[in-house]
Amino acid sequence: MPTREEVAKQPWEQRLGRMSRTADDLAAAIRGQSEAVLARRPDAKNWAANEVICHLRDIEEVYFVRCHAILLNDEPQIYADPSGAADRFAEDRQYQRSDAAQALAAFRRRREESLTLLRSLTPEQRQRGCMHPISGRITIDAFVTMLAWHDDNHLDQLRRALEGKA
Repeated sequence: MPTREEVAKQPWEQRLGRMSRTADDLAAAIRGQSEAVLARRPDAKNWAANEVICHLRDIEEVYFVRCHAILLNDEPQIYADPSGAADRFAEDRQYQRSDAAQALAAFRRRREESLTLLRSLTPEQRQRGCMHPISGRITIDAFVTMLAWHDDNHLDQLRRALEGKA
Protein backbone atom coordinates (compact mmCIF):
# COMPACT_ATOMS: atom_id res chain seq x y z
CA MET A 1 0.00 0.00 0.00
CA PRO A 2 1.48 3.39 -0.94
CA THR A 3 2.16 6.00 1.73
CA ARG A 4 0.28 9.30 1.72
CA GLU A 5 3.47 10.98 0.46
CA GLU A 6 3.68 8.53 -2.45
CA VAL A 7 0.02 9.10 -3.30
CA ALA A 8 0.61 12.87 -3.25
CA LYS A 9 3.18 12.46 -6.03
CA GLN A 10 0.69 10.68 -8.29
CA PRO A 11 -1.01 12.65 -11.07
CA TRP A 12 -4.49 14.02 -10.35
CA GLU A 13 -6.16 11.53 -12.72
CA GLN A 14 -4.40 8.58 -11.07
CA ARG A 15 -5.65 9.63 -7.64
CA LEU A 16 -9.17 10.09 -9.02
CA GLY A 17 -8.83 6.65 -10.63
CA ARG A 18 -8.13 5.12 -7.22
CA MET A 19 -11.18 6.88 -5.85
CA SER A 20 -13.35 5.73 -8.75
CA ARG A 21 -12.51 2.05 -8.12
CA THR A 22 -13.22 2.03 -4.38
CA ALA A 23 -16.94 1.24 -4.46
CA ASP A 24 -16.35 -1.71 -6.79
CA ASP A 25 -13.44 -2.91 -4.65
CA LEU A 26 -15.64 -2.77 -1.56
CA ALA A 27 -18.45 -4.62 -3.34
CA ALA A 28 -16.07 -7.35 -4.49
CA ALA A 29 -14.64 -7.74 -0.99
CA ILE A 30 -18.02 -8.20 0.69
CA ARG A 31 -19.72 -10.23 -2.07
CA GLY A 32 -21.08 -13.47 -0.66
CA GLN A 33 -20.28 -12.60 2.95
CA SER A 34 -22.94 -13.20 5.59
CA GLU A 35 -24.31 -10.38 7.73
CA ALA A 36 -22.67 -12.07 10.72
CA VAL A 37 -19.25 -11.93 9.08
CA LEU A 38 -19.77 -8.33 7.95
CA ALA A 39 -20.69 -7.29 11.51
CA ARG A 40 -17.96 -9.28 13.27
CA ARG A 41 -15.21 -7.23 14.82
CA PRO A 42 -11.75 -8.80 14.76
CA ASP A 43 -11.26 -7.62 18.35
CA ALA A 44 -12.72 -5.11 20.80
CA LYS A 45 -10.74 -2.21 19.32
CA ASN A 46 -10.98 -2.73 15.54
CA TRP A 47 -13.97 -2.17 13.29
CA ALA A 48 -16.03 -4.78 11.48
CA ALA A 49 -16.33 -4.64 7.68
CA ASN A 50 -19.73 -2.93 7.79
CA GLU A 51 -18.33 -0.25 10.12
CA VAL A 52 -15.51 0.47 7.67
CA ILE A 53 -18.02 0.97 4.86
CA CYS A 54 -20.16 3.28 7.03
CA HIS A 55 -17.05 5.29 7.90
CA LEU A 56 -16.13 5.69 4.24
CA ARG A 57 -19.70 6.77 3.44
CA ASP A 58 -19.67 9.45 6.13
CA ILE A 59 -16.17 10.71 5.34
CA GLU A 60 -17.18 11.07 1.70
CA GLU A 61 -20.02 13.34 2.74
CA VAL A 62 -17.74 15.43 4.98
CA TYR A 63 -15.18 16.02 2.23
CA PHE A 64 -17.84 16.76 -0.39
CA VAL A 65 -19.20 19.51 1.87
CA ARG A 66 -15.67 20.78 2.56
CA CYS A 67 -14.88 20.99 -1.15
CA HIS A 68 -18.04 22.99 -1.77
CA ALA A 69 -17.19 25.31 1.13
CA ILE A 70 -13.74 25.90 -0.37
CA LEU A 71 -15.15 26.61 -3.82
CA LEU A 72 -17.76 29.03 -2.48
CA ASN A 73 -15.59 30.86 0.07
CA ASP A 74 -12.08 32.24 0.25
CA GLU A 75 -9.99 30.15 2.65
CA PRO A 76 -12.84 29.04 4.96
CA GLN A 77 -12.06 27.72 8.43
CA ILE A 78 -12.94 24.07 8.86
CA TYR A 79 -13.63 22.08 11.96
CA ALA A 80 -10.89 19.78 13.24
CA ASP A 81 -12.15 16.43 14.46
CA PRO A 82 -10.86 15.69 17.95
CA SER A 83 -9.01 12.49 18.68
CA GLY A 84 -11.41 9.56 18.76
CA ALA A 85 -14.13 11.30 16.75
CA ALA A 86 -14.31 8.47 14.19
CA ASP A 87 -14.97 5.91 16.92
CA ARG A 88 -17.63 8.15 18.49
CA PHE A 89 -19.28 8.51 15.07
CA ALA A 90 -19.27 4.73 14.70
CA GLU A 91 -20.93 4.34 18.08
CA ASP A 92 -23.39 7.23 17.78
CA ARG A 93 -24.49 6.25 14.29
CA GLN A 94 -24.57 2.55 15.20
CA TYR A 95 -22.28 1.49 12.38
CA GLN A 96 -22.06 -2.07 13.66
CA ARG A 97 -25.83 -2.52 13.30
CA SER A 98 -25.88 -1.03 9.79
CA ASP A 99 -26.53 -3.00 6.64
CA ALA A 100 -23.29 -3.14 4.64
CA ALA A 101 -25.03 -3.23 1.25
CA GLN A 102 -27.10 -0.13 2.05
CA ALA A 103 -24.04 1.70 3.36
CA LEU A 104 -22.12 0.74 0.22
CA ALA A 105 -24.92 1.98 -2.04
CA ALA A 106 -24.94 5.32 -0.21
CA PHE A 107 -21.13 5.52 -0.43
CA ARG A 108 -21.26 4.79 -4.16
CA ARG A 109 -23.79 7.59 -4.76
CA ARG A 110 -21.80 10.09 -2.70
CA ARG A 111 -18.51 9.11 -4.31
CA GLU A 112 -19.95 9.57 -7.81
CA GLU A 113 -21.14 13.05 -6.81
CA SER A 114 -17.67 13.83 -5.49
CA LEU A 115 -15.94 12.54 -8.61
CA THR A 116 -18.26 14.54 -10.86
CA LEU A 117 -17.37 17.68 -8.93
CA LEU A 118 -13.63 16.94 -8.78
CA ARG A 119 -13.39 16.13 -12.49
CA SER A 120 -15.01 19.49 -13.30
CA LEU A 121 -12.35 21.52 -11.46
CA THR A 122 -9.67 23.53 -13.18
CA PRO A 123 -6.06 23.23 -11.98
CA GLU A 124 -6.50 26.61 -10.29
CA GLN A 125 -9.61 25.46 -8.44
CA ARG A 126 -7.76 22.36 -7.20
CA GLN A 127 -5.35 24.70 -5.42
CA ARG A 128 -8.10 26.53 -3.54
CA GLY A 129 -7.93 25.71 0.12
CA CYS A 130 -9.24 26.02 3.62
CA MET A 131 -7.68 26.69 7.00
CA HIS A 132 -7.46 23.76 9.37
CA PRO A 133 -6.76 24.69 13.01
CA ILE A 134 -4.02 22.05 13.36
CA SER A 135 -2.70 21.38 9.85
CA GLY A 136 -2.93 24.91 8.47
CA ARG A 137 -3.89 25.48 4.86
CA ILE A 138 -5.21 22.41 3.01
CA THR A 139 -6.09 22.42 -0.69
CA ILE A 140 -8.67 20.43 -2.60
CA ASP A 141 -5.71 18.69 -4.26
CA ALA A 142 -4.51 17.60 -0.80
CA PHE A 143 -8.03 16.36 0.00
CA VAL A 144 -7.90 14.13 -3.08
CA THR A 145 -4.55 12.75 -1.93
CA MET A 146 -5.95 12.05 1.52
CA LEU A 147 -9.08 10.36 0.16
CA ALA A 148 -7.17 8.15 -2.29
CA TRP A 149 -4.78 7.08 0.47
CA HIS A 150 -7.67 6.74 2.94
CA ASP A 151 -9.50 4.41 0.54
CA ASP A 152 -6.50 2.08 0.27
CA ASN A 153 -6.00 2.13 4.03
CA HIS A 154 -9.61 1.22 4.78
CA LEU A 155 -9.88 -1.38 2.02
CA ASP A 156 -6.96 -3.10 3.71
CA GLN A 157 -8.68 -2.77 7.10
CA LEU A 158 -11.93 -4.19 5.66
CA ARG A 159 -10.16 -7.20 4.17
CA ARG A 160 -8.44 -7.91 7.49
CA ALA A 161 -11.76 -7.62 9.32
CA LEU A 162 -13.34 -10.15 6.97
CA GLU A 163 -10.47 -12.52 7.78
CA GLY A 164 -10.97 -11.89 11.51
CA LYS A 165 -7.61 -10.12 11.81
CA ALA A 166 -6.92 -6.80 13.46
